[in-house]
Amino acid sequence: MSALTNLTFDQIDIGASLVIHHTVTRHEVELMALVSGEANPFAPRDGAEAGEGPVCEGVSAEALVHGMLKRQLPGPGTVILSHQLVYGGTARMGDALMATVTVVEKQAPDQLTFDCQVRHADALLLSGAITVRAPSTQQTVDERDPVDVVLRRNDVFGRLFRECAPLPPVSCAVVHPCDASALRGALEAARHGMITPVLVGPQAKIQAVAQAEGLDLTGYRVVHTEHSHAAAEVAVAMARSGEVQALMKGSLHTDELMAAVVPSATGLRTGRRISHVFVMDVPAYPRMLLVTDAAINIAPTIVDKVDIVQNAIDLAQVLGVAVPKVAILAAVETVNPEMQATIDAAMLCKMADRGQITGGLVDGPLAFDNAVSLEAAHTKKITSEVAGQADILVVPNLEAGNMVAKQLQYLAGADSAGIVLGTRVPMILTSRADSVRTRLASAAVLKLLAHAQAAKQAKAGQA
Repeated sequence: MSALTNLTFDQIDIGASLVIHHTVTRHEVELMALVSGEANPFAPRDGAEAGEGPVCEGVSAEALVHGMLKRQLPGPGTVILSHQLVYGGTARMGDALMATVTVVEKQAPDQLTFDCQVRHADALLLSGAITVRAPSTQQTVDERDPVDVVLRRNDVFGRLFRECAPLPPVSCAVVHPCDASALRGALEAARHGMITPVLVGPQAKIQAVAQAEGLDLTGYRVVHTEHSHAAAEVAVAMARSGEVQALMKGSLHTDELMAAVVPSATGLRTGRRISHVFVMDVPAYPRMLLVTDAAINIAPTIVDKVDIVQNAIDLAQVLGVAVPKVAILAAVETVNPEMQATIDAAMLCKMADRGQITGGLVDGPLAFDNAVSLEAAHTKKITSEVAGQADILVVPNLEAGNMVAKQLQYLAGADSAGIVLGTRVPMILTSRADSVRTRLASAAVLKLLAHAQAAKQAKAGQA
């Protein structure tokens, strides 16, 4: 990692100058549109010639100059005090810009005034003066990558956090939290009021992890077990008895936890097939997106898929989607007798028509593109209340679901929370790769679902 070293007021003379060359990217155009309030930076403009790329106003050139002053001359510790700038044009995606800053005045004890210019070819995009407070002491800081700013059309997780904030925390057995990420994630969810954790596992290991990570376990209950298998069994028994309202996977393998969950006599099964749902916040998609099942059912039958669909619909309603739109995915959008996924999709749609699946609008088979893109649906002349605006994507099998979910995460910048459904209490299967945001989002989904289930049980008890 390289470093940035600043220059102090005393080290900079009048006439000191810096020149950089920079090519404008599409991402920068989008960011500048967000800052300046531009509704659609990619719309054609008056006087624009055919083939010209998206543009942004001179504020983009100003941001370039600010970056030069903050990072290089004077560098870290610089404070912008004032500026008098004139914008002489626009910057287009792909434009090669040349920016120059030159010291023209020094005023003790620490003020510097820079003459600033940004040019593209022969055009002067920005000119004027900026006054800064230069740092008084020299410092060196690590040069990190620019902040990864994501433009979200719909902040799904932010809404979930707000909705669950007024609710009391849910008692949750954290199963075998014997590594740093599992224990820290549980305590972070507790700190945000999502859960009241009960730490189930080898007490000495849990305490050793807490000590090594500087985590305070004061006030948290620890239920000692000998090993991870016993932790799963004890946590499931606590859920069966009503001692806890939810489960969170710690550092044991998912198969170990599910082995304790699945048995009919001692586990947490209900009349429904157990399934998993990813709740996804996809920056480019204007609504919450649920993907199921990408974690539990390897090759579900049509009977399994009925429960998988119903589980997802019920969850979507808890998360605020009154009538979720369900797309049954396949490789094509027509029924092909040689493609089982298309036959299953047609059957599920008819079952929904006959009331065997309730609460949502179900359509399929739909290919991924015409499930999430209105343009793609219109191009293929698909008339549907679901096509192009799906809330739920039901995948043919686990392999397809895993690929869809991970591509959305790693190529589309999606955040994903996960929840297990069809059990007596909701469960979340955390991963060491989960960020703090996704862990908290999973806990928020868990909290909302646990309270919804408690309210439903209370209502049934009064009936």
